[in-house]
Amino acid sequence: MCRSDVKQAVLAKNDDLAAALRRDLVRQGVAVVNLLSSPGSGKTELLGRVLARAVERGVPVAALTADLATENDAVRLARSGAPVQQLLTDGLCHLEARQVRRRLAGWLPADTSVLFVENVGNLVCPASYDLGETLRIVLMAVTEGEDKPLKYPTAFGSAHLVVITKTDLAEAAGFDEGAFRAHVHRVNPGVEIVRSCARTGEGVDVVLERALAARDGAPPHRPPLAPHPHGHHHGDHDDADGREHGGDPGHGHDEGHGRSHAHDHASPDTEARSDHPAHSDPASTQAS
Repeated sequence: MCRSDVKQAVLAKNDDLAAALRRDLVRQGVAVVNLLSSPGSGKTELLGRVLARAVERGVPVAALTADLATENDAVRLARSGAPVQQLLTDGLCHLEARQVRRRLAGWLPADTSVLFVENVGNLVCPASYDLGETLRIVLMAVTEGEDKPLKYPTAFGSAHLVVITKTDLAEAAGFDEGAFRAHVHRVNPGVEIVRSCARTGEGVDVVLERALAARDGAPPHRPPLAPHPHGHHHGDHDDADGREHGGDPGHGHDEGHGRSHAHDHASPDTEARSDHPAHSDPASTQAS
């Protein structure tokens, strides 16, 4: 079997698992929101604000956060008061549907209506993997450059919603928002673009409302590279050396390398599970 065939087989298997997971969660009344961005975009801080706002409003939400190492993001998100679980990928550059299903088993609170999944910080491989999401949000900070949608068309072209983060830094960064919006709409015509700033609270309510609308069955925007249910796009993603990512078994798709670990994190006002000691509350690094 050639490399391309292996890649397509891996992605096809993931699509089947994602479709089954989506059906199961819809039956349970749970909407999944998949958050994609580059490292350092501010998505963890923004997600923490969204979770806290949901808790304030009595909306039952939960979050999975994925990283290659450390549980720092889960500790930060747990301060919102929402149930949070860390998923460590052991070097895998993205999440797959099988990992999400495995970590939800026996953990997801029964009354959850929205599950936020913070994907690994990466706009390449995660874009090709459906996680059973109802809503896919792609985030980009104003410090990353207006042409990023053109450089990562699979990610931005598969988004149901695009969020600009760290808008308080836009002037200092010389961010051309008009050019960014034009580039986004070039790869994903008509997609909604939301401004946000975790420090000021801008956009927090909008992101939560879009998640709740998805939960309530509102039809999302139909991106040209829709991850579901009308065919998941399997883009060819090359790194600097020209190697394809996404389906290469040597890129972390076997069970041995792709195994993952998960831990529960209690909010400061709740007890941690007895099998996982409570984390200390180190000073948070505020990111807009």
